[in-house]
Amino acid sequence: MSPTALERLALYFGALRTRPAILARAELGIADPGDAALSDQLARDLIAEMRPDGSVRGGAVPTIWRAHELMDLGRTRGDVALARLVMWMLDRQDAPGAYGEGCDRTRHTQRICEHYIGGFFSPAPATERLAPITLPNGKAFRAEPAARFAISCLALRAVLRAGVERPAVTRHLDSLRVLAEGWTDWSGFFAADVIIAGLHALALGGVPYRPTVERLVDLVAGQQQVNGRWNGADLFQTIEALLATGLPAARRAVRHAVPALEERQRADGSFGATAQQERALIGLRAMRWAQGR
Repeated sequence: MSPTALERLALYFGALRTRPAILARAELGIADPGDAALSDQLARDLIAEMRPDGSVRGGAVPTIWRAHELMDLGRTRGDVALARLVMWMLDRQDAPGAYGEGCDRTRHTQRICEHYIGGFFSPAPATERLAPITLPNGKAFRAEPAARFAISCLALRAVLRAGVERPAVTRHLDSLRVLAEGWTDWSGFFAADVIIAGLHALALGGVPYRPTVERLVDLVAGQQQVNGRWNGADLFQTIEALLATGLPAARRAVRHAVPALEERQRADGSFGATAQQERALIGLRAMRWAQGR
């Protein structure tokens, strides 16, 4: 009998000594006795790569992702290294180059200028081109505004996970809610993958943003094709955002997407070379959640 998709993933992650593997084994209930010590060692290795200013290789995405990685490995808000990463991000909130900076007629009409939104994190000065840029989940953003928006949402998720409570953080969430009022279809001013990035961040905002998250999940679910995929939206990024909401409608959409995941799964359990372990972890979590676990 051929192994199931989850069995392939269990074999794939079984012997790996990485952060995604530790998370996958915990998800499957097959944690290795050495995983606790491995988590601590991986965290120390990641911290050793940080620069004195708290950044990682001087780049926004590696630095922001390092905060996510350390939290995945058990580091909490009181951790000195995590605090440095968070401060690096907060120092760039509403800084030059942040999404929404400036105003022109088109942007004012779309309410994506500084008169309507704020609190976004600047990944780099406006004079420095970032796109194309690939996020850790393998999703590539090729348009400059979309890249800056997605990176800021990744940073917002990090500071929310770290328990940061600041007016500017709330303003970022409120700005996403304002923007989301215009997210009513899949082919409007905002690309589908931008909507998904915003949904994922809003999902971590708590009760005040729940109605917006519910409406966006309904939008995403309504755009799902018969084959479980989404036109114009990355399968793994979309599933990852739906998982973050924890909503019943999201679970139904994820369940419908599982066959599309299984079609893409390779014999070794992974889903391709792009962001291999991160996407395998997303796939594993999706399959587990679809089963009600």
